Amino acid sequence: MATKIRLKRMGAKKAPFYRLVVADSRFPRDGRFIEEIGYYDPTKQPPVIHIDADKAMSWMKTGAEPSDTVKSLFKKVGILSAQKKAE
Repeated sequence: MATKIRLKRMGAKKAPFYRLVVADSRFPRDGRFIEEIGYYDPTKQPPVIHIDADKAMSWMKTGAEPSDTVKSLFKKVGILSAQKKAE
């Protein structure tokens, strides 16, 4: 099972709110997921990013691949640099 860390879109029309989830890569974007590890709200100023770093690190160690957007959010929060230091 190939797992991905990606965004799940929530919220109303023209007011997006995203949850960071770990999901099987075969499931649809807003479909079934394994675990929720955070959220991202781009409508606020500044954008709100809350990610459970321990869960994200453990999922990446087990082989979950973050999407490009999630990877950029991890860089902003500092999770990718913490992972490189741990290796």
